[in-house]
Amino acid sequence: MSGITRRRAIGAAGATLAAAVAVGAAQGPAPAAPRDGHRPVPDAFDEVYLGRRIQGGPTPGHGGHHGGHGDGYSVRIDGDELHIMRNADGTWISVINHYEPQATPRALARAAVVELQGASLVPLAPSAL
Repeated sequence: MSGITRRRAIGAAGATLAAAVAVGAAQGPAPAAPRDGHRPVPDAFDEVYLGRRIQGGPTPGHGGHHGGHGDGYSVRIDGDELHIMRNADGTWISVINHYEPQATPRALARAAVVELQGASLVPLAPSAL
């Protein structure tokens, strides 16, 4: 016999759950989602990063191309558009770093520049989407 009883196992699981809840409570409540479904649009930017010009800003008409994945925002690297999408949690992804969400479009553009390693950004063909 193993020496652990069902009662001890359930007690240990309960203690672990209580500790997890206490840690979550200490971190504070999660930020509330906007009630109207709209999130604030990030500030525009225009800078040179690692020798590449990155630009970003709200798009006219809110929605952009491809069904509005960019949430009304556009990012360009050396004048070429970087296809971006905003996740439900407010983070941003692009075709360059799809599995590395970034907090802001500026951070997304910088991460794409690093990933490109000097290569040109090739625009996506409509048939490829």
